Amino acid sequence: MCSPSWVNARTAFREATAWFVRATASGHDRWDEQALGEWTVRDLVGHTSRALLTVEAYLDQPVASIEVTSPIEYFRLALASVGDPAAVAQRGRDAGAQLGADVAAAVEQIADRVIGRVDAAPEDAPVATPVGGMRLADYLPTRTFELTVHTCDLAAALGQKADVPEVAALDSLTLLGGLAVRSGRAGPLLLAATGRGNLPSGFTVL
Repeated sequence: MCSPSWVNARTAFREATAWFVRATASGHDRWDEQALGEWTVRDLVGHTSRALLTVEAYLDQPVASIEVTSPIEYFRLALASVGDPAAVAQRGRDAGAQLGADVAAAVEQIADRVIGRVDAAPEDAPVATPVGGMRLADYLPTRTFELTVHTCDLAAALGQKADVPEVAALDSLTLLGGLAVRSGRAGPLLLAATGRGNLPSGFTVL
């Protein structure tokens, strides 16, 4: 029997994935327009698709031990070991190029395939991430967060409202709050979110 937290994690991931698929489908012929920093819309979609592809890839690399036990710990370790920004940007471009001529159809196919893998996997399925072995249930919220944040980026690039699905939004905001506490920035975030101040330029909890 699935635990309530696992049901919620899968629902959030499924919602975030479906929203990404819908946003991508609305891109039409705008793939070469600038979207985020040096990325075009295609590049951004490619980068975002990696939030799905890594789930599939890491499920294919089971590990013998669990070393990272929460999404917050994952981000702490991942950010400490982040590589060359130019390499990260290039991976986004490469992923975008691999989507081919029909970007929307490619994203939909990836989404269907990965959702099927997640639905078939147990919550304690071990996955190999770059920062250590994790349970799928602990890794999946990091992918929901990435999908949600970058689909907000995509919606902004396409001039759309960032209408985040409810469960995906709650899951992502819960993780965001945990990251704010970990980084010592909960106070400024709370004040700004309740209309008591403005966040400084470049503020981030990552």
